[in-house]
Amino acid sequence: MSKKVQTEHIRDDRKLPLLLMEYGKIKAKQLGKSIMKHKLSYFFIAPYCLLFIMFYLVPVCTSIGLSFTYFNVLEPPRFIGWKNYIDLFFADEIFLTAVKNTFLFAVITGPVGYFLALFIAWMINDIKNSKIRAFLTLIFYAPTISGQAYIVWKYIFSSDTYGLANGWLMKLGITYSANLWFEDSRYIMPILIIVILWMSMGTGFLSFIAGLQNVDRSLYEAGYMDGIRNRFQELWYITLPAMKEQLMFGAVMTITSSFSIHDQLAALAGFPSVNYAAHTVVSHLVDYGSIRFEMGYASAIATLLFMVMILCNKLVQGILGRVGK
Repeated sequence: MSKKVQTEHIRDDRKLPLLLMEYGKIKAKQLGKSIMKHKLSYFFIAPYCLLFIMFYLVPVCTSIGLSFTYFNVLEPPRFIGWKNYIDLFFADEIFLTAVKNTFLFAVITGPVGYFLALFIAWMINDIKNSKIRAFLTLIFYAPTISGQAYIVWKYIFSSDTYGLANGWLMKLGITYSANLWFEDSRYIMPILIIVILWMSMGTGFLSFIAGLQNVDRSLYEAGYMDGIRNRFQELWYITLPAMKEQLMFGAVMTITSSFSIHDQLAALAGFPSVNYAAHTVVSHLVDYGSIRFEMGYASAIATLLFMVMILCNKLVQGILGRVGK
């Protein structure tokens, strides 16, 4: 490379920060003009913006910053670089078990719960009687309303002869002794998957009901004139494209809930569970953040979980964007 080319390259590198500063100033001026032009609108959204910054943006940024430190609450944070992340993947076997369990829960309960909620909402929407429709919606949504509903399963799978599952199996002659359901790692995961699916009719389910109720009926008439011949074509080409916002909201809620499972698992299988069979990433986060108070390590776990959830949301957005095309 000649000296002239090298000199021009250096000049270009020196110009880049100046160009970025000028671009920032232009954007700031445009934002200022927009605020002055639509100041009433900005005034109304200001409370939400402040709450979002204080309780979402600042904590996330703080967590990302703390993930590069050793912080035990009692002492000031001490910068240690990437050590927390390296330890997570190369020195923490329990974290790898938690990742495996979390993805197993997410892969099974996430899509199955999502499509199950959509299918049940679709079936309920076809009921003409509004009172029966409202009653069935309440029945399916009830497990989510009552936060302690999963305790019912603790009674069903009680590890003594008084548990319903053990009682039925012994009465039918399938077994002659009580099974230790939540003390045997072979049974823990299948039972918990059933419980999570039973409780999966949450806010996303209600959004599906609302979306189906608001689809314009004239679209169906136009669809049948254009060649729609059955209910599944009607669902794919008319219903789902008309409720993309509700589908997206339900997907975000499903991903969030499937990756943040902990309370139900801890109540049923204990904390920690036998052989860490029900130990998820959030369980690991609670362990280090609320019990050991290693906040830097816990922040690294939270940051990784946050990144994975964002990637999954982007993937789902791309898939849902193709619905009806």
